[in-house]
Parts: sequence; structure tokens; C-alpha cells
Amino acid sequence: MASICNLPFIPPSSFPAIKPVSACVAILRLTPVFLGTLPHCLAPKKTSSVIRKAIQSQSHKNYVYPDPIPEFAAAETEKFKAELLEKLSKQRETFGNDLRVVVDVCAEIFSEFLHNEYGGPGTLLIEPFTDMMLAIKDRKLAGAALAARASALWAQSYVDRDWEDWISKQDK
Repeated sequence: MASICNLPFIPPSSFPAIKPVSACVAILRLTPVFLGTLPHCLAPKKTSSVIRKAIQSQSHKNYVYPDPIPEFAAAETEKFKAELLEKLSKQRETFGNDLRVVVDVCAEIFSEFLHNEYGGPGTLLIEPFTDMMLAIKDRKLAGAALAARASALWAQSYVDRDWEDWISKQDK
């Protein structure tokens, strides 16, 4: 197989656009913004000094997330527990008499996460929700996947927004 550098140049022809192009013809387009590694025969001799300076001048700044806020964690856990109980009570046949126990397990794990790890938008993780599912299964309670999914969907919808609201109220 020939390398890309050895491909013959086929000049444009006068064929109409309807006529198919042979399978052996390769069209190679190079863009001036391509910054990847090119084969030696296609690599430019010099990198533009403007591009080189732009790449070197970009410094990656690390964003430091705030520490968890215990008051926010407590308030959000109560809201989570009440709304999860309301949502899952519609599935009474799945949970039976264990509904409150399932909600308590989810709320305990969620509270621990909010108190120890959640530091605002961008720090909501999937692990607490998988932990919920595993803890419910370990206790041999029904509806583990349903409860974990409902918890994750609730958190995606409310936690970051509630954090922003909490912080904006604290700033006033």
C-alpha cells in the first residue's frame, strides 16, 4: 500500500458531476489550523510563530471548588427526602411496606455525599446513586434501581440550581 506522500496527483477533469469518481482517487484536504502530527512529507517546515506563541501562552488554571456547606447539605437532604418519598409513593406496589426504609437509605447516602463531597455545580457525581442501589440491594429491599434512578434524576434537576440559590442568598 502506498503512503499518503506517494499518491499521484490527479488534476481536475472535465467530467460532469454525475459521473462517479474512481475508488482509487483520494482527496486530501489540509487546513491551516490543523495542529496534529502530519506525515513528514506534509508537515510544514516551520510552525507559525503566532500559533506557537498562542499555544505557549495558554496557561491552564485549576479551578478550586468550594468546600461543602453543612447547612446547605442538611436543607437539601430534607428536601430530597420529602420529594423522593412523594415520588416513590406512586410506586407503592414496587416497594410495599419498605418504602420509608428505601427512602431513608437513599437520604442517608445522599446526605453523606452532600456533607463530604459536593462543592457546587460540577461536583455532582454518580457514585452516591450507585451506592444507593447497592445498599438497597444489600438489605434485600425491592426497587433498588427505581429508587436510585429517581434519586439521580431529582439531583440532576435540583441540586446545582439549589446551590446557586443558596449561595446568592448568602451573598446578600
